[in-house]
Amino acid sequence: MKTYYLTDTGRVRSHNEDSVTIVKNASDEYLLIVADGMGGHRAGEVASSLAVTHLGKRFSSISSVGGKIDAVNWLNDNVSEINEAIIDYAKNHTDSTGLGTTLVLALYTKDYLIFGNIGDSSGFVLKNQKLYKVTKDHTLVNLLVEAGNLTEEEALNHPKKNILMKALGSFEKVDMDIFEVENTVDGVFLCSDGVTNMLSKESIENVLNSDLKIEDKVSKLIKKCNARGGNDNISIAYMEEIGGMSK
Repeated sequence: MKTYYLTDTGRVRSHNEDSVTIVKNASDEYLLIVADGMGGHRAGEVASSLAVTHLGKRFSSISSVGGKIDAVNWLNDNVSEINEAIIDYAKNHTDSTGLGTTLVLALYTKDYLIFGNIGDSSGFVLKNQKLYKVTKDHTLVNLLVEAGNLTEEEALNHPKKNILMKALGSFEKVDMDIFEVENTVDGVFLCSDGVTNMLSKESIENVLNSDLKIEDKVSKLIKKCNARGGNDNISIAYMEEIGGMSK
């Protein structure tokens, strides 16, 4: 099993509001997390860091997250706590208007693989050298696509493509979408929209299928995003050679 994560401010933004980590507990279970923050007075950094730090500390401190149902309950309970903490922070800091964060995560154990997401950060699996998106974006444009009012091609450059319909800290109660995926995949790839807005799925796929070391694959993807404009923060969490099998 190989893992690597990296975040970059990009070429346009003055500071980085993304947070990312990969943690492992005593049972060799892995939690990959990417959060893309938003809000005034650098509050986005607070929200994304709060989410990633909370989940990372809780996960690394437990011996095992348990069975599949236990894991889903654990995730939902912790996400609710994070949502409350972000809302409380905003109430106590008047300069934190619009404080919130997206969240995408993947929980891998020997028995199952679970993805969760809120917002428009994305989760993918790599299987047989093909990249498949698991999560669904909680954006206005994606709702319009699902309703048949926009084509996927029209959605790519829609002026309102970044309007979120769901984020941590935006509502008193927020539900995370949960997806179960077979854990016999070759790779798990999470990223903020600073990646998916810059690179096609095929471009990401080509780099992940290369013979580069895992660190170099992630670094190359971030460089490619910056080469194409780097107009947002860029974050990636990647796990490959799952089960110890190399491609």
